[in-house]
Formats: sequence, C-alpha cells, structure tokens
Amino acid sequence: MRLPRALCAAVLVVVALGGCATTTDAGDNRPALPRTERERDDLIKAAQQFLVERCLAERGLSPEGALGRGADEGTGDRARRLQGALFGRGRPELAVTLPTGYTVKAHTDGCLAAAHRELYGDERRWFRTQVVVNNLRTEARRLLKDDPDYRMAHARWVRCAAPAEGPRPDRPDPGAAARCARESGLDEVRARLEPGLMARVRTDRHDQLTTYRQLRTRALHRAADLYAARTVAENRQKGSTPS
Repeated sequence: MRLPRALCAAVLVVVALGGCATTTDAGDNRPALPRTERERDDLIKAAQQFLVERCLAERGLSPEGALGRGADEGTGDRARRLQGALFGRGRPELAVTLPTGYTVKAHTDGCLAAAHRELYGDERRWFRTQVVVNNLRTEARRLLKDDPDYRMAHARWVRCAAPAEGPRPDRPDPGAAARCARESGLDEVRARLEPGLMARVRTDRHDQLTTYRQLRTRALHRAADLYAARTVAENRQKGSTPS
C-alpha cells in the first residue's frame, strides 16, 4: 500500500530500500499519526483502498474489473460482479433518513463495508454518524429557507434569473444566476446567516459529531497499524530493516 510522498514524510521515516516505517511517540508503541487533516484523510483512504483490494482479491476480483477466475465471462458480467463485491447485493441493510427527507442507504456485505468494519469497528454506527455529519451544511441550508430575509432575497433572485418567458428557476443560465445572486442580495444574506445556522446545527448534532471524531480516531490508529505491519512485511521480504 503506497501513500503520497507528502504523507509518507509526515508520519513515516524513509529506509534503505525506499520503503517507509512508522514513527512512534515517546512512551507509546503505536505508530504516530499525521498532523494535518488532509494527511489523516489520505492515510484512512489508503488503508481503506488496501483493505478493499485485499477483500476483492479473496473473492477472485480486482479493482480494475479483471477476474481471477471466470475469465470467459463478458465485460458486463465482470462489472456486475465487481459492483456487487464492492457495494453489496440485494436490499440495503442500512438506511438513514436526513432532516431534508432524503434517505441514504448502504449494504453490509460488500468489500467496502468490510473495510469500514476493519477501520471503524462498528460499521452501522459509522454509517449513521458519517451520513449525518457529511450533510450538516445541507441541514443548515434547509433552515436557511425558513428565514424571511432569505425568502425575500430568493424571490428577487428568481425574478432576475428566471423572468417570465425565460428559463426555469431550477435551470437558469449560470452567468445570469451568479449575477442575480449578487444583485438580489442573495449572496449577502447567505454569507450573513449561514455561519450562525451551521453553529446551531453543529450544536444540535453534538452527540453525532463526538461519535464521528471517536470513530475517526480509531480508524486513524488502525490505518497506521496496518501500514506499519505491511511495511515491516515488505522490508522483511526485501531483506532490509527500518533505520
């Protein structure tokens, strides 16, 4: 499992044959974690990719859609097998309905779900939490539509961007939409109201945010452990040891 050079430099030390070995904090045998959020995202994504690819290989598949067996199957069959192995089959076992009314669903039998279980420990809990957290801004914008200042500004925007005999309000010309957002005051209203609404939503979702951070921290440590173990195995195969 290879990580970007910047991430490798942040959490790993270069060794003789170009591999990487994790560093550790004083008094702690666990690998140290990256310091920036972007590098932490990269670490989790790399670990998830490794786990998914390992799971697919165990099922005789590869991410590119080439099958380890059944090579005489058509391209469409391979694509369907790969999709089913990745995301699961049948009726989704997980579902979360957001305050906006939209329902997000997922399976528990695919390789992606297996990777989530390995990283986060509790796949169902992670699914529910990350869906809510990833849609906090959407939830805030739903509240924005109830504000009278926003509603008046939006009405002005509609008259500007979609006049009579013009395009539908949901399909305005992009240039006209941007110009009308400025002229109608819609941009100003959004900029003024959204921070407070986001703070309100984050307060309302405090428990989910706390759970999200806890599960993400677990995933970070698990990802670092996976990388360290894989690096040690690769170095042993190459006959080298970390410096």
